[in-house]
Amino acid sequence: MTTLPTAMDNAVSSRTSDRRQDLAGLVGFLALTIAVEIVAGLATSSSVRTWYPTLEKAPWNPPGWVFGPVWTVLYVMMAVAAWRVWRYRKGDERVRQALGIFYLQLTLNFLWSILFFGLQLPLAGLIDIVLLLTAIILTTIVFRRIDRWAAWLMIPYALWVAYATTLNAAIWWLNR
Repeated sequence: MTTLPTAMDNAVSSRTSDRRQDLAGLVGFLALTIAVEIVAGLATSSSVRTWYPTLEKAPWNPPGWVFGPVWTVLYVMMAVAAWRVWRYRKGDERVRQALGIFYLQLTLNFLWSILFFGLQLPLAGLIDIVLLLTAIILTTIVFRRIDRWAAWLMIPYALWVAYATTLNAAIWWLNR
């Protein structure tokens, strides 16, 4: 004998489906940001070993081993922030706009690696990183309007990129 699904069964099924979509969204954002990190790393790896060590750097430049772990944590944090905003996607135009700005900053992030390390153009990298920092701040502001935790997750990234901007500026200035 079969029974018809009850309202409770439908609600449980809907929650399970929502959880699966949420998990898929989180995995998607993590995959996207980590892919950007990996591809940018591959595009810059030879310059990191050959060109970058020959540059004059600011006294506040950290040792090279710091960058990998810091960037990995920041990419995960920005993925979680975007995912938290994405979860509000149903019927909210602000989410689409916020994620558009997020994708813009992610593109500028990738482009910086290509300009600075790949093409070895510190001035072009500096211009890009200023635009990137602006886009990160704007992303943080629009994320805050949707999800406060998402904005908080973006703040360490903004601070690190502000710091990286000073490093990029110093390298450009010291190596003109």
